[in-house]
Amino acid sequence: METIRLTTHIGSDGVLKVETLVGVADVDADVVLIYSVQRPVPSDDWTAFVNATYGSLADDPIERPDELPMDVRDWSE
Repeated sequence: METIRLTTHIGSDGVLKVETLVGVADVDADVVLIYSVQRPVPSDDWTAFVNATYGSLADDPIERPDELPMDVRDWSE
């Protein structure tokens, strides 16, 4: 069994077309399709979200500490 993950577009006709090269030909295959649609947030909802959350950390602000000197930084990757 192989897993293929891809991102595609559902056209305005509502039809999802999936085309991918799997490396085999002229065989029967069982296919499981799981899809997730991420709808864009309407701008009115986004504005309401920003207005509702604006200033929510005013009493506990996020602080950035001073940078460490160059010889103390961890450069390991």
